[in-house]
Amino acid sequence: MYKKTGFAVSTELCSASLDFHHQTAKMSDKNVRNAGFTPSGISKGSLASSMMSHEAKASGGGVHSGGPTSSLQEMGARGTTHSSGFTSSGISSGSLASNKMSQEARSHGGGIPRGGTTSTVQSVSMGGKGGRR
Repeated sequence: MYKKTGFAVSTELCSASLDFHHQTAKMSDKNVRNAGFTPSGISKGSLASSMMSHEAKASGGGVHSGGPTSSLQEMGARGTTHSSGFTSSGISSGSLASNKMSQEARSHGGGIPRGGTTSTVQSVSMGGKGGRR
């Protein structure tokens, strides 16, 4: 009887853990979509459109592939923010996001710049404004 109770408790804990993981996966993808990065494109009047405008002005008229706006739009369109490693609780170890963060840190002398791709994508996936006020 004790073993059955122990088994039932561990099944419940496993189920709760999986449900929590599923909810946090939904949260980071939802945050990116709420910011205006959607499957049908960037939403007018959203944080996404503001970011796109700022990035285009700063680069002389275009949004570069691999930059914050294009990265977020790709993940928003596909719903892959969480599976890429940008989660609502931070960057996942060993993920695409952690590799991107390491590359960006190396190219900037060891730190991640404010407004860079990694910091902006992580901020938005956590429900922030990507460094914008």
